[in-house]
Amino acid sequence: MEYTVDSSNLAYLEALYQEYEQNPASIPPEWSSYFHAVQAEPVGGNGAAAQREPLDGASVSELASFFLRAVRFLRTYRERGHLVARIDPLERERRTPPELDPSFFGLSEADLDRPVPLELGAPTLRAVLEQYKARFGGTVGIEYGHLDDPAVRNWIEARLAAGFTRPTVEQKRKIYERLMQATLFEEFLQKKYLGAKTFSLEGTESLIPLLDLTIENAAKHGVVEVVMGMAHRGRLNVLANVVKKPMRDIFLEFEEHFPEGYHGDVKYHLGYSNDLPTPYGNVHLSLNFNPSHLEFVAPVAMGRTRAKQDRFGDRKREMGMLLLVHGDAAFIGEGIVQETLNISGIPAYTVGGAVHIILNNQVGFTTEPHEYTAGRYSTEIAKMLESPIFHVNAEDPEALVGVVELAMEFRKAFKRDVFIDLIGFRKRGHNETDEPSFTQPDMYRRIAAKKPLYLSYQTKLQGEGVCSQEICDALAKQYQDAMEAAFSGARREPTPTRPPAGGGFWKGYLGGPEEGVPDPETGVPVEKLSALMEGLTRLPEGFHLHPKLTKLVESRREMGQNKRPLDWASAEMLAIASLAVEGHRVRISGQDVVRGTFTQRHGGFTDYVTGERYIPANHLAEGQAVVELYNSALSEAGVLGFEYGYSLDMPDALVGWEAQYGDFVNTAQVIIDQFIASAEAKWSRLSGLVMLLPHGMEGGGPEHSSARLERFLQLCSNDNMQVAYPTTPAQYFHLLRRQVVRPWRKPLIVMTPKSLLRNPDAVSRLEELSQGRFRRVLCGNTSPKVKRVVLCSGKVYYDLEAARRAADKEDVAIIRLEQLYPFPMKELEAALAPYPANTEVVWTQEEPANMGAWWFIRARFSDRMFGRPLSVVARPESSSPAVGSKKVHDKEQKAIVSAALGL
Repeated sequence: MEYTVDSSNLAYLEALYQEYEQNPASIPPEWSSYFHAVQAEPVGGNGAAAQREPLDGASVSELASFFLRAVRFLRTYRERGHLVARIDPLERERRTPPELDPSFFGLSEADLDRPVPLELGAPTLRAVLEQYKARFGGTVGIEYGHLDDPAVRNWIEARLAAGFTRPTVEQKRKIYERLMQATLFEEFLQKKYLGAKTFSLEGTESLIPLLDLTIENAAKHGVVEVVMGMAHRGRLNVLANVVKKPMRDIFLEFEEHFPEGYHGDVKYHLGYSNDLPTPYGNVHLSLNFNPSHLEFVAPVAMGRTRAKQDRFGDRKREMGMLLLVHGDAAFIGEGIVQETLNISGIPAYTVGGAVHIILNNQVGFTTEPHEYTAGRYSTEIAKMLESPIFHVNAEDPEALVGVVELAMEFRKAFKRDVFIDLIGFRKRGHNETDEPSFTQPDMYRRIAAKKPLYLSYQTKLQGEGVCSQEICDALAKQYQDAMEAAFSGARREPTPTRPPAGGGFWKGYLGGPEEGVPDPETGVPVEKLSALMEGLTRLPEGFHLHPKLTKLVESRREMGQNKRPLDWASAEMLAIASLAVEGHRVRISGQDVVRGTFTQRHGGFTDYVTGERYIPANHLAEGQAVVELYNSALSEAGVLGFEYGYSLDMPDALVGWEAQYGDFVNTAQVIIDQFIASAEAKWSRLSGLVMLLPHGMEGGGPEHSSARLERFLQLCSNDNMQVAYPTTPAQYFHLLRRQVVRPWRKPLIVMTPKSLLRNPDAVSRLEELSQGRFRRVLCGNTSPKVKRVVLCSGKVYYDLEAARRAADKEDVAIIRLEQLYPFPMKELEAALAPYPANTEVVWTQEEPANMGAWWFIRARFSDRMFGRPLSVVARPESSSPAVGSKKVHDKEQKAIVSAALGL
């Protein structure tokens, strides 16, 4: 392949050469050495050099051509050498790309022996190439060619030029000990619990020393808290050998000595936390609980990390670190990874760079890599962050020392994520019971020929005189004895040693049933509400408010002065403001949260001229808590997972996520099912997360109508969460304040309005916010003329009440169920008490009969409610939440209202 030299290259080289002839010291030393080398020619057998004549223009032009071809070749080798690196411990053949052969760039064998001014200490292109083969084609493959920022590329290249740090003798001994422990632990489980699912780490035991090195390096850089997320592969080993969960407790979980009524989760999903000593101080490591939905723990762990940093006041994001261990097939296969990587670089969610370790078995259950990724590596998606990717042969554990050091330096310098692709294999089938050779016969023939890594490494260390056979045997015996003692203890005394949850900043907060939990008044004095509203409508001097928002600000100011009733958004902002001045942090994110999907909230104002954002709620009182309102990425699962994780480490805050439309919660269903609804039952973890879901049939079509109320109600059990459908601004105000003021911490699902945001009937007086509390049931008229009670929840109440008034139906009472779960049985019975026993109760909903709350209500009452006949009025059963025609919707809605009222 021919390369041409343009005039600017040639002129530059000629100018350099002329300067060299005049004064060699006046040009960069590498160029001075280069010109000196190309003028020298070996003569005779003694290597003496004779001086050539000065180079003419033609010689300089040829020199420039060679130089540019050599530069392109070596640059290509630096960036693509990972393609020939020996990163597969199974030693399967890798095809050498043509661009990694010098001839691809028109370089001959003779050219390889020519000097190049690129690497001091390597005078010829051949010598440089040999260095590159060792550095970029060894057991570590480095991908950084995708980095666009020259400063970052130069930083990486400068450190790679210096070479990787090699382990000290002490580090080698520690690596050996950790490999030995990882292997013996797996063998012990196989022997004691034959056939049990353990999701063995065998084949990637290097993960254990890798995690040790990462945590130690984190402490070196000032990290004091590490939040870790990982799936089930190798989790038991990590719990035992990294997090230091007592092995006796792990064995107890295999023995399954659980009390009656125990729910819990399988042992390889459980979390644990501990203080780990390092040479740089203790690090608190929290291994997050995780379901089998593999990667969905990533945004949850990220949210926890952010909360810990915020609790420290760590705005530089340096004291807490996120550490994620992924599976190769899951990392590239699950879309939640892309969502998590994307928000990691957004200010509202960043944690200062995460460390990602891909536990690469080169197989996904029974799936070959070419079947689960369209790219060369499972880490292709990581390139979106412009971070380096290190592919490491898991059977060269010493290489991890330098890789971790460089990765952690990069994270510290650039506050970006880093990726370590630990390439090993999976010794057994996916769950220890299946036969992997059915689908990967060649792979498992190679695996069968492998002996445990710690034994190979032991042989190496013994050859180096680092560790004698006696010492190695003693270390192995000591660990075996410890496991046997823990096993015997589990068999002898089946009581876990783990202290109960609920300590630290969770002290004083409650889970369990709602009954008996204090239900405090949540009102705020009128004068204080007025002062807060004045602050919420106060803008800095010189602030340019959008002309169309002037009326909104004036209206809110009048609401605070009690000159007009409060609308929904104003009551919400007062709830937020009142909590903030009482010292409770507020954090709400979601699509269009700041302005509000329906341009109702305006929690922040944007200067019409400068574009700067101002959040009045952060300027209300001296020493108040922070109010964070964030517009999120177009992500539901990732952002909801993040906010859920944040709530786990911020129980004293109001933490919320809002869907743009309630329907969009569908794409976050895994977070709801596997974390929000079930975490207390599975992992004894509480959360006070609030989910705001716009809901209501208003003719917007199937995808802009329903937040799937029925799905949340189906998930309700044992007071695991709260589901509310409030109908007034005052009710909403008290509901948000109750969530923070009382000590009971359960997720709160709120069906929020759309049309009611501006409905002149959906308003409240300031006095209603100043007294009382959230009422689970709102009663109707108790006239003795009442023959029918219409029981409903949410927005349909306003349609019913308007029609009742218009028809002057005094024989109908409307009762609103404001909280659907925990179901307010006592309050509802009291609300119905004034009506005769034969009064008809009609549950009315605008959703189809197979959706909404009807089946939930019917499951509790069948066809009679406290002795009274119970029936339903709803849209016919449907597979779709709503029709796509506004005209048809209006006709259906009118029919529902008429039937409910008996018109």
